[in-house]
Amino acid sequence: MIDFRYHLVSIVAIFLALTVGIVLGSTVLEPTFYKSTEELTATLRQNNEKYLAQISDLQAREEGNDALVTAHTEELVRAALAGEHVVLVEAPGAPAALRDPFQQLLADAGAVFTGRISLTDKFTAKDQAGVVDGLAGSLAAAGTGFPDGATPYDKAAALLASAVVTTDPAEAGQPDPAAAGVLDAFEKGDFLIKSGNPAQRATLAIVLAPAQPYEGEDAERETAAIVSVAAGLDSAALGTVLAGSVSASGAGGVIAALHDSGEAASNVSTVDTADLAAGRVVVVYALREQLGGGSGAYGIGPGVAAFEPAPGSGPAAGVTPAASQSPGPKPSPAGTRG
Repeated sequence: MIDFRYHLVSIVAIFLALTVGIVLGSTVLEPTFYKSTEELTATLRQNNEKYLAQISDLQAREEGNDALVTAHTEELVRAALAGEHVVLVEAPGAPAALRDPFQQLLADAGAVFTGRISLTDKFTAKDQAGVVDGLAGSLAAAGTGFPDGATPYDKAAALLASAVVTTDPAEAGQPDPAAAGVLDAFEKGDFLIKSGNPAQRATLAIVLAPAQPYEGEDAERETAAIVSVAAGLDSAALGTVLAGSVSASGAGGVIAALHDSGEAASNVSTVDTADLAAGRVVVVYALREQLGGGSGAYGIGPGVAAFEPAPGSGPAAGVTPAASQSPGPKPSPAGTRG
């Protein structure tokens, strides 16, 4: 049997082991441990300083590039969209800071800026989907039919598109009598805010993606709603570009969702550098490419084909964009995204 002496010896052995451990830790192991920690800390500090310097250099380089492109934007886009009418459509959460730069950019490109439509949070709200669906149905002209399986946002996009864009350059700058009241009805329902004269129909459209991907359990549905708007505008216009920052082409982003949308992905062009001066110039080039029947995905994020369209894409040289178009359906895209 285990007696008291055995317990006593065990306890003494435990304390002896602890004492030896403390002595070894404070005499033999402590210097080695501290030296290793100091070396690791020094290495991390050096790497951190190196990365901070690299980030600073990249920021300075980007600011310099941005300043250069901004100074020469007018030369880069001069007459690229001469005679075209362009409307700007903002998704809920789109950066308001890009409004003025885009309006000026379009003026530099020789285009007429018809106006802006800013979709509200209510437009994509889950509890308003039925209201949007009913509103679209009530505003549709007699005899208008929607495709089987069309979502409320597919229907709303078709109605809004009929009110703000056209494939016929001869109708540009004029309202569509059949779509009279569409914008007012959506604005009265607090689904959008309009600025300028977007009812004076455009031939081209720019859709601004939200600054950050939508979040929450309804994010996928909200994102799909904006894809529907871009696709609807494109089908009723001579071209549409969905523009945003690189976050829009990342996971959960609107541009990424459009790239995975099938038919719309081969028709609607995308640019994920709209927050840069160079990227906004690319938006103009992408619109011009659309006028020539092409499309593509441009920028620096996942799924892009190149930073910008290939030189020479768009209407034939010497022919103004508006003059190169004739009434009728939008031509099939000549280019595809990579």
